[in-house]
Amino acid sequence: MITTKNRAEDISRTCRVLQKLDPPPLEIIITADGCTDQTAEVVRAELPRARIIINTPGLGSVASRDRMMREAKGELVLSLDDDSYPEQLDGLARLALLFEGNPRLAIAHFPQRTDEYPESLRQADFGPAHPTRSFANSGAVLKRSIYLQLDGFEPGFFHMYEEPDYALQCMAAGYEVLFTPVVTIRHHFSRQDRNEMRNHHRHARNEFWSTLMRCPFPYLPVLISYRIASQFCCAWKRGLSWTIREPVWWCQAVAGIAYYLKKRNPIPWSRYLTWLRLR
Repeated sequence: MITTKNRAEDISRTCRVLQKLDPPPLEIIITADGCTDQTAEVVRAELPRARIIINTPGLGSVASRDRMMREAKGELVLSLDDDSYPEQLDGLARLALLFEGNPRLAIAHFPQRTDEYPESLRQADFGPAHPTRSFANSGAVLKRSIYLQLDGFEPGFFHMYEEPDYALQCMAAGYEVLFTPVVTIRHHFSRQDRNEMRNHHRHARNEFWSTLMRCPFPYLPVLISYRIASQFCCAWKRGLSWTIREPVWWCQAVAGIAYYLKKRNPIPWSRYLTWLRLR
């Protein structure tokens, strides 16, 4: 599954790689979320058998992925960005073997060779497999039957932070989130339609809402305060222009408090703490 917005060139390159996968995927679902370019036409030309969902207006990457997870036919769903794909053409076979015999594995995610971190393009050793507290939807496999048991991605997040929130749900339910180098992901990390400050605000806001939903009392006020302070420190390090705009996400977070209190489903502190201690 892939969600994309106005990156026709990137999705075209990814589609060409997906055509070469052997074995091929059972299905390919691509959501054009609020696109105003030729994305849909490009996908139809490059991958005629792909299913295209068109959101007009855009609903956000999180809601788009939630819908694709719920409508997918397969048990294992490979989540990619429009600018990422597996480097190994037999990757799907490797991923199927990874999940065989491990009914507690909910998410597997993989090393990424990405232009965001140029040193990773030459990296040979990404270390051993280990459990983690988050993952990246630009290169991960999610087990659909487990996803449907849990809350899943929170559509109200729009963009950012759905991964750690869902990983927390999985761990709280006794499932595993695993980083493994069984495949590697080439992530070109397009700079198009990326706004670092906007993403920081969304990440901080959604982290606040996730904490509000998942963290048990009496630890909730302490962790909420820590989250706010930590995000402020991040902005402070970026300079005055970032610092003075921190109230933007504060206001957004406050506006959602009533809604997310209604969705509150706290996790036992022992499991929440285990999740916090992971890398």
